Amino acid sequence: MNLAAQLAKGASALGVNLPRETSARLLQYLELVKKWSQVYNLTAIRQSEAMLSQHLLDSLAILSYITGPRIIDVGSGAGLPGIPLAMVRPDWNLVLIESSHKKAVFLQQARIELGLKNVEIVAKRVESFQPTEKFDTVISRAFSSLVVFVKLAGHLCKEGKGAGKIVAMKGAYPKENLTQLPVQFAVDKVYPVVVPSLEAKRHLVIIKRT
Repeated sequence: MNLAAQLAKGASALGVNLPRETSARLLQYLELVKKWSQVYNLTAIRQSEAMLSQHLLDSLAILSYITGPRIIDVGSGAGLPGIPLAMVRPDWNLVLIESSHKKAVFLQQARIELGLKNVEIVAKRVESFQPTEKFDTVISRAFSSLVVFVKLAGHLCKEGKGAGKIVAMKGAYPKENLTQLPVQFAVDKVYPVVVPSLEAKRHLVIIKRT
């Protein structure tokens, strides 16, 4: 089974509708990550089938838990999960924030080559970013501990009526001491996430304002 067929099968299992054009762009993105990783070390995973499940399908598996239209991907790295989400939901606006200059350069190039008009790249540390408008969802795929993530990125979350939420993608069930979360935040739910063709455990932690 070729990559396009594997992607279509995985997306279908997740209940994600993938038009042919979107599928082609997702695979183009995967090739960009693979190419740039030879120099910039964006990911340790270089085998196409593994990248498909551990990067693309892993990102698409959380789609139903995300609230738009304003989303920020903190410590975006190679653009995960931000770029796949932006492709599947062109009606959302995504900010990808990355403090590593090399990775931010890649993200800018990917945004241009893939024609992602709904994506903005911010090359700075998350704690120093003060947007004019806050976000419905603050998400991270590989950003330190939950407590540190919330402390550094909590200020990006919408407040008041229609308050935003923080979503952390984790592997095993998080067992860290969550009593140290800032007082205005608390864990709402932890969902196990099943990613097609991936046996590793995945969990999604939803954190809301108290």
